[in-house]
Amino acid sequence: MSEILLGASSILADHVFNKEGDKLGQVIELMIDPSTASIIYAVMSFGGFMGFGKKLFALPIQRFSIDKSRESLILDISKEELKDAPGFDKNDWPREPQPEFIKKVYGHYKVKPS
Repeated sequence: MSEILLGASSILADHVFNKEGDKLGQVIELMIDPSTASIIYAVMSFGGFMGFGKKLFALPIQRFSIDKSRESLILDISKEELKDAPGFDKNDWPREPQPEFIKKVYGHYKVKPS
């Protein structure tokens, strides 16, 4: 077990940066598998202006780390990789069965589901 535990609200309030220090967005939702009580992916908003045109991305939780000094999340991905990632509109969440969607997301980011 980790030395620290985080509340979901603290993660949802955090800004997300990449390792280069570029601000990427903000986590707006955590998707949890109720059968294992595990966070499967985080939904992050990216882009847009004044709330318009923002795209949402499902990101494997394994790609995130915590920067305690900045109280923020670090995502191991470049802005270019994120721009090419499959995303969805905030009013049009994925409708496909979750196992298929999760496989597609994890495959895109080259992460094995835990």
